Amino acid sequence: MTEPTLPTADDAAFDTYLDHLAAAMQHESRRQPLRDYCTGLLLPDGRKSVEPMAARIAPATARTKHKTLLNFVSEGAWSDTAVLTAMRKAVLPAIEAHGPLRFWITDETSMAKKGEHSVGVARQYCGELGKVENCQVMVTLSVANDVACLPIAARLYLPDAWSDTDERRAKAAIPLNVGFQTKPSIALDQIRAAHAAGVPPGVVLADEVYGSSAAFRRGVAALGLEYAVAVRSPQEVRPPPDRRRARRWRGEAAVTVRTLAARLPRSAWRWVTWREGSGADLTGRFAMIRVRVGPDGAEGEQSLLVEWPTGERDPSGYWLVTLSPATPLAKVVATTKARWWVEQGYRDLKQEVGLGAYEGRGWRGFHHHVTLTFAAYGFLVMRRCQTPQPAGGRAAPYTFPVVPDTARPPLRPERHAPTSIPTMRRRLTIGLARRLPRCPYCHTTPPPLIRNSEPLPLSV
Repeated sequence: MTEPTLPTADDAAFDTYLDHLAAAMQHESRRQPLRDYCTGLLLPDGRKSVEPMAARIAPATARTKHKTLLNFVSEGAWSDTAVLTAMRKAVLPAIEAHGPLRFWITDETSMAKKGEHSVGVARQYCGELGKVENCQVMVTLSVANDVACLPIAARLYLPDAWSDTDERRAKAAIPLNVGFQTKPSIALDQIRAAHAAGVPPGVVLADEVYGSSAAFRRGVAALGLEYAVAVRSPQEVRPPPDRRRARRWRGEAAVTVRTLAARLPRSAWRWVTWREGSGADLTGRFAMIRVRVGPDGAEGEQSLLVEWPTGERDPSGYWLVTLSPATPLAKVVATTKARWWVEQGYRDLKQEVGLGAYEGRGWRGFHHHVTLTFAAYGFLVMRRCQTPQPAGGRAAPYTFPVVPDTARPPLRPERHAPTSIPTMRRRLTIGLARRLPRCPYCHTTPPPLIRNSEPLPLSV
């Protein structure tokens, strides 16, 4: 008989984490489906929709398990907000152990769909494909510091074709209080909710879809939060009260940011390196000038940051920044460029935990699936923050791990970053696979697992 094995530290921490989330599920009967669904999202390869996950978790009773999980995610009357709040309280301490939160990042991600019946699907720009296509678009809010990023809120964007059609709303069971909202309006609601919930404040970062909305900027400022948001080239700005700094306007009341950038002298531009990478440093050519924003300068005096690569006909980006005027240019640039965190997060959410894999059609099921993918991803972020980080210095190119013992090969034989989210998931997979009736890799029966009755603290 195969000898039983003890759970690893990852297994024990995962149990404790799920117990913490289960308290927000409002009923004991949802504890096991929560565990099964999050386990299915973290298992290797394969589709992360309900049916294949049920087949991997319980191969002998796949049909029954499928019905249980489908009812749990599609019809379960549990609160997404409560589960995300529990996740945030569990994960944020691990992130803040490396420094306070610095950024609130609002953005959107899209999931391509072939059919037309999934809630919110319409022909719209799909960032995943880089063109207009059938897809769902979801607005999210994430918080980050210099070490990690965690998504804490999400809501599906409903195009007019869905919000104004009673028949489609009824089929997807869209709540009556959910109507059409622009993406900046959805994002502002998420920021207000996070602020009211006491999430540690940070600089709000957003791309031009959100930053070009005056209502969004005013809403963020009304909460007392600073922002560094991208704007489109036709955005108008006005001269600052200081006449010495207003000479670029030539007597005009307002000009576009593109026009103002063209008037800046060569002496106004500086080369700034904002981040090291595995290859060349990330470097650009920037200028910053004080401006007033809004009709008659109603939004107050701010900094306009412009990036203009040499040899290009037009600048590549414009940002309105409410940081102190004394903030060094290098710090302003590093702050505006911190949005890269959310792009990496979307990639890991889709590739590692199946964010875009849900195949249901209803409003509740879609948001429940998103919440559970955030919960599974949150555990990986927590474990990554609890794993000793490499010493400082330039990030080296990915290398193949050393194999000191051929009988015990490394967890990831491919090139990898030792503390990346993919590595964290593969490390956890070893323990999760031993709990299944059949290994998802080789389909053999794993040795029994000795369960520890003593729960470990969440910070393990």
